[in-house]
Amino acid sequence: QEEQVEFLFNYPVAATIDIMDELYKQDKVKVILPRHEQALAHAADGYARATGKVGVCMATSGPGATNLVTGIATAYMDSIPVVAITANVGVNMLGKDSFQEVDIAGVVMPITKHSFIVKHIDDLAPTIRRAFKIAKSGRPGPVLVDITKDVTAAETEYIPETPERKTDTIREEDVNKVLEMIKVSRRPFIMAGGGCIISDASAELAEFADKVDAPVCDTLMGKGAFDGRSERYTGMIGMHGTKVSNLGVSRADLVIVVGARFSDRVIGNASKFAPNAKIIHIDIDAAEIDKNIPTNASIVGDAKEVLKLLNSKLAAQSNKTWMSEIEDLKKQNPDVYSFDTLNGPAAIKKIYELTEGDAIITTDVGQHQMWAAQNYTFKEPRTFLSSGGLGTMGYGVGAAIGAKYGRPDKTVINIAGDGCFRMNLNEIATAARYNVPIIQVVLNNHVLGMVRQWQTLFYDHRYSNTVLDDSVDFVKVAEGLGAMGIRANTLDEFEAAMKTALTAGRPVVIDVTIAGDDKVWPMVAPGAAIDTCFSEDDM
Repeated sequence: QEEQVEFLFNYPVAATIDIMDELYKQDKVKVILPRHEQALAHAADGYARATGKVGVCMATSGPGATNLVTGIATAYMDSIPVVAITANVGVNMLGKDSFQEVDIAGVVMPITKHSFIVKHIDDLAPTIRRAFKIAKSGRPGPVLVDITKDVTAAETEYIPETPERKTDTIREEDVNKVLEMIKVSRRPFIMAGGGCIISDASAELAEFADKVDAPVCDTLMGKGAFDGRSERYTGMIGMHGTKVSNLGVSRADLVIVVGARFSDRVIGNASKFAPNAKIIHIDIDAAEIDKNIPTNASIVGDAKEVLKLLNSKLAAQSNKTWMSEIEDLKKQNPDVYSFDTLNGPAAIKKIYELTEGDAIITTDVGQHQMWAAQNYTFKEPRTFLSSGGLGTMGYGVGAAIGAKYGRPDKTVINIAGDGCFRMNLNEIATAARYNVPIIQVVLNNHVLGMVRQWQTLFYDHRYSNTVLDDSVDFVKVAEGLGAMGIRANTLDEFEAAMKTALTAGRPVVIDVTIAGDDKVWPMVAPGAAIDTCFSEDDM
């Protein structure tokens, strides 16, 4: 309550029973019960991404705690502030292989900003405060607090405190060097990452792009940081980025990277990334500077504060020739998909039209994730929630539930493939239990589409274990779990299904039949430079 937590995503078992008993006696923190502990972490993660607040989840010791691990790692890879609370056996039982005993603090050490184990009641409140502060300060991330059973049953005096807030320092000499590099550049390109969203830097980023007079691309995690409707916007960069972004960055003389970590899926072959450009890297985490790509200048600090400072010092630049070249690239590389028959991209375009771009889109991981990133135009931050760094299949439904609790004013739609949906469909029962009106769109191609795409292009059509030729009926499953189920086999049927779902006021699952060999275009082959991106026409 002191940290103003609204929702606790929790699965209660014996080790947490004393905590649950106290939660029963209050009404400020609402407890949500998902069907599996992994979904607890994804729901807390989705809540955090959608709101910018700390997401909180709780599970019991042993298997309950270990079931959180994938969700904690998902949050860690994408810098999402989550506090995960677990309860363990009593202090005198630690280290004795007691029933449901696991050293969960040790297990999650590589995938958390910090992990604690609380063995004395007087340490509990200070530890919880530290956990929240660590989770949301600097580069955010998950923190685990493991509490022994005897501590949960003990009592102590509660003394309230006001949560502390962070401050940052930015070096003046770094700022001046960056300003000089921008002034002499004639072909600058801005790459926006997830850090721009975390720091709420969208307004400053837009002003910066205008002052630099540069095109802007984004990473998967940066979707929505820059308005996708802007003439400056060139689309996503990387393995499935647009040709305009991939070719444009490769032709630039200066690439300004804000709040991104140069993931391998973004840069392709590191030795061939932006070969004609000097690199400026702005990031709050000093450990990311020069980690994957050597930089020519860098500023360590919060993206919003850095951009605000640069905007105050930078005179408006003019790069008309370069911007005209980028416009020509756009004309030379129009959409590669067909939108007049039912396929993944067409379905997502239709979702965009019907929601007028005002929905929160969550995704699982695979072809549908890339289609969503490419074909839904994101105009504001915290509206695209997806597992980028870890690539967690099964992320979407839990995240959608968390996002809807955090932003009840928004339509929340999870887009998944049939392979991913199988991993988390039990959480539709959670949405039905609480009547959380999320919309689940299953792009059902009866295959593991992204792996099949690689098998087609690089493994001579050897479809090892990627054909999902079972007889699962997702409409019947949805109805059995308490939701509405609709099947769509044509684009008109899908449009009608979406209109029904948007006004249903309850959870809806739409099973959308698409072809098994549809692919994500453009594509960069693994290990290749991003300027070698190709589409089906190129093949």
